[in-house]
Amino acid sequence: MLKQTPLHNLHLELGAKMVPFAGYQMPLYYSNGTLHEHLHCRSHAGFFDISHMGQCLILGEDAVFELGQLIPGDITGLKPGQQKYTVLTNDNGGIMDDIIITRIESGVMIVVNAGCKDKDFKYLYSHLSGRCCFNELTSQALFALQGPATASIMQKFSAQAVKLSFMQACGTSIDGIKCNISRCGYTGEDGFEISVGNAYAEQFAHLLLAEADVEPIGLAARDTLRLEAGLCLYDHEINESITPVEAGLKYLLKKNHHQYPGADKILAQLQYGSEKIRTGLLVEGKIPVRDGGEIYNKAGFAVGHVTSGGFSPSLGQPIAMALLALSAAGNGNMLYAMVRDHKIAVTVTPLPFIPHRYYSKNEAVQQLDELSADDMDLTE
Repeated sequence: MLKQTPLHNLHLELGAKMVPFAGYQMPLYYSNGTLHEHLHCRSHAGFFDISHMGQCLILGEDAVFELGQLIPGDITGLKPGQQKYTVLTNDNGGIMDDIIITRIESGVMIVVNAGCKDKDFKYLYSHLSGRCCFNELTSQALFALQGPATASIMQKFSAQAVKLSFMQACGTSIDGIKCNISRCGYTGEDGFEISVGNAYAEQFAHLLLAEADVEPIGLAARDTLRLEAGLCLYDHEINESITPVEAGLKYLLKKNHHQYPGADKILAQLQYGSEKIRTGLLVEGKIPVRDGGEIYNKAGFAVGHVTSGGFSPSLGQPIAMALLALSAAGNGNMLYAMVRDHKIAVTVTPLPFIPHRYYSKNEAVQQLDELSADDMDLTE
């Protein structure tokens, strides 16, 4: 039996094409279609129902320390209201999930992927001591408002939220509804994620959708937006057999931190290099290369596979991300894919395909993007 988010009836009213996704009925696209939704988010503002994702709290004086032993990043320096994107790793260095951690006064709040939340929550609960309290937030909906118009829209509702920088969060009240707002998202655009009680979800959604610049966005455009932004999707660019180094996420790793699962393998890859790495691919012609497709070098030898691929509405051409052998992954390298007996030329290119436009009052976002680019630059 598929689950439904608190906005299920609203999606139907808006003309959504509903599909199964991660155990939920979710909107794939609305009446204007995926291309329109994608470009509207890039030029105005898009509203996303992401209530299928998991939200939880880990509370207690030891919450930050104990969670810090399960991730390769550093959260000890986070102050209340600051966020960190990181991953949970298994004993072999593979990525169990990518998550967002928000520091709060009493511990941390975590958002996890929908398809991983049951295993994530079981894993976290089993690895915490009795000094921590784990609480799944089943009564909270989660929305994303993404696009260049989001700041001006949020200014109408919360002066506190619009002052946030990228990866900062606050508690506030909008139209009498208590909510937690963070300035983050997964489209590459400026935007906000909003956690609100299920009972107020539809009221809150109507409030945002009443804005002239805001339109609802389904799963299909959410995927093309994150692909253009060069962002990982679980079970595509990351999974339990792919390490953070191979996924091009070296910037997540804290120097001299080796107390997390899989640290030995990950640190060895940092020191000696990995055999494969995530890259971007620009695809010649109009035929897209899809996930799972083999990539070959000029000699005809398989050198990797596509992890995500499709048409880029912003660029007007197909793009893809791939996991390639290090020897084949230099920027500008010419490779090819086979699609229905067609030999499709592809060129290794730095990520992201579309520059990120996160908002920050300091240089932290620029430094993050530079670190991400360094992970992709294999020509040095």
